[in-house]
Amino acid sequence: MRPYEHYKSVPEMAETIGHKKRKPRLMAVVDEDSCTGCQVCIPYCPVDCIETVPKEKYGIPIPPVQIRFNECIGCQICAKVCTKLTWDAIRMLPTEEFENIYDYKID
Repeated sequence: MRPYEHYKSVPEMAETIGHKKRKPRLMAVVDEDSCTGCQVCIPYCPVDCIETVPKEKYGIPIPPVQIRFNECIGCQICAKVCTKLTWDAIRMLPTEEFENIYDYKID
């Protein structure tokens, strides 16, 4: 067997953003004031819905991260990684509470 033959190939990026099969019970929310911008959470997200805030928003060298809410599945992995490995800047909110606070409807 050749080296690395056992690894799966990397899938191609989707052309369009898919929709969730069901509404998540929880939503991840980043406290941008507490986030150090270390980006440790990004590779752990199974749906790749975490990105850095555009540098123009705050004008700082290392901006915090943000969640694309329409893609978040509420798995809690990012919050656990942030708490365990870095700073505890991501919290999970019940979806109904999230929708009321942020006036944003999750499908």
